[in-house]
Amino acid sequence: MYPPRSLKIEDCEARGAGSELYIVEGDSAASAVCRVRDQRFQAVLPMQGKPLNAYRATPKKVATNPWLAALNHALGTGIGDGFVLEKARYERVVLLMDPDADGIHCGALLLLFFHRWTKPLLETGKIAMARAPLATLHAPTGMIHVRSEAEYRAQHERLRGEGITQIEATRYRGLAGISLNVLTQTCVDPATRVLATVSVADAEAAIKVFGGIG
Repeated sequence: MYPPRSLKIEDCEARGAGSELYIVEGDSAASAVCRVRDQRFQAVLPMQGKPLNAYRATPKKVATNPWLAALNHALGTGIGDGFVLEKARYERVVLLMDPDADGIHCGALLLLFFHRWTKPLLETGKIAMARAPLATLHAPTGMIHVRSEAEYRAQHERLRGEGITQIEATRYRGLAGISLNVLTQTCVDPATRVLATVSVADAEAAIKVFGGIG
């Protein structure tokens, strides 16, 4: 197990153009990502539990929430009426949650915050989602990383349809349980990871599902 880390951001050497802020779930995930990140331009900020549902929260409640205060400081833009896009400390914010239901909920709650308090980040394409693999299938033809149960079943069926029956599966419970090589390849290395830019419409979809849930 990785050693615990504090709420404090693990910053990168250079900010501004080309830099990234990874937001991850908790100390173990932060420790894992910090082991494989490029410290020159990738910063890491761990959450502590599920974030506050900031969509319906008052400005005072958002301002006094310890983790949202840490996030606000890391972003550098200010929030709400005080938001200034040009003050952003990082070019991109990357949400990297655990591949489970809690991870989906945490990611949605972050989108609620960004939509309500820092919407220009969404409007200018500066928020992205990196989806960690749910499992890795090991077959004679190589490794296949899958990110949903539907994809897991589909890949199994495809391999069997090709006559491949020697299939082993490694399932992951969280980022800290993913091997460093797989974590690097699928989530962190810009040359191999797959990022999905999060839009205002994506955040609005999260609002419809989670907007009234704390």
